[in-house]
Amino acid sequence: MSVQAYQALGQLGLIPENTELLHGEVFQKMPKSPIHSYVTQALAEFIRQWISTGYSLRQEQPICCADSEPEPDLAVVNGSFRDYADSHPTTAELVVEVCVTSHEYDRSKLRAYAGAGVKEVWLVLVPEQQVQVFRAPSADAYAESRLVSAGTLLQSDALPGFALDPGALFQR
Repeated sequence: MSVQAYQALGQLGLIPENTELLHGEVFQKMPKSPIHSYVTQALAEFIRQWISTGYSLRQEQPICCADSEPEPDLAVVNGSFRDYADSHPTTAELVVEVCVTSHEYDRSKLRAYAGAGVKEVWLVLVPEQQVQVFRAPSADAYAESRLVSAGTLLQSDALPGFALDPGALFQR
């Protein structure tokens, strides 16, 4: 299914709620566990403290890619939220997916994000208390990948000046 068909069917109410389009197929999104919501909110708070004019933080909002319309847990995009009144962003500076039990599903989104030119993707691996960072997008993959654990400062290349210790995301 194309992105345009997915959007049209959605506007007609023919696509169920809590779905996203990945590589031409419609997938049901998983329910959010309390720890998923907690880690997502913690990271959103860190990003909001950093975010400056010229960027917007979006939570569970679509990014329109070539054959996909994923809804990342968090995305930092250029511009104001007002810039997206008529269309979804087609790329992002940073996308974050929080993975509690959805590691492989969230990894399947990397191809769409790379193809859309998303500069940096963080998979927050909750059970492992690590962040897997993907950088240097190409047509369908990321050239760089690394794991960052608690106690190591994770600095974003896509958002200069934004850094955090992943351990802070798991403190209650």
